[in-house]
Amino acid sequence: MGHATWRRYALWYVPAAVRGSLITSGIAAAALVALGGCGGSNERQDADEPRGTFTVAVDASFPAKQSLAKKERLDVRVRNTGDKTIPNVALTVDGFSYRSDRPDLADPDRPNWIVDKAPRGGDTAYTGTWALGRLKPGEERTFTYGVTPVRAGTHRVKYRVAAGLDGKAKAQLDGGGIPQGSFTATVSREPGQSAVDPNSGAVVRGGSGSASQ
Repeated sequence: MGHATWRRYALWYVPAAVRGSLITSGIAAAALVALGGCGGSNERQDADEPRGTFTVAVDASFPAKQSLAKKERLDVRVRNTGDKTIPNVALTVDGFSYRSDRPDLADPDRPNWIVDKAPRGGDTAYTGTWALGRLKPGEERTFTYGVTPVRAGTHRVKYRVAAGLDGKAKAQLDGGGIPQGSFTATVSREPGQSAVDPNSGAVVRGGSGSASQ
């Protein structure tokens, strides 16, 4: 299985207890999943991580109203508002999948969204977590996910920002709070509205609603 394919389906089959720990207990409590055989490296990505607290500001967006099979984007922008360089800005996302109650399923974890595209260069050895490297004071990085909803209904997606992968470098908001948030998205069975621009011939899509955080 190729690395890109593994990343696309990884979130489908993470046990719910593990996914929950990623959000509630931080990245240090996440289960470590090796990428051997899928292009991973044996070098620890959290090696020599400095200990400390780093201040960030977070701005995120995700459409509140979506339609089945219509591609959407989740964006989480992180800015270093402190005076120290963040060792490795990271983001953990939970909610792209859910746990089914059907007893006939060998694996009860099923997708709410298929992750078609994850943050470029952000793969880590931690399931559901991406990292985009050092972040100097005043700089920012945006974690962008291209996803396709495959399950109708109302779903919740949670995210949490970290300053590293080992748990020694901790991120906080300017007021001292935890840099985390969530979105509630309603996925309709009806296809999204679209029209053809008479001037350009391009298909213009609409009806996805506004972001909710």
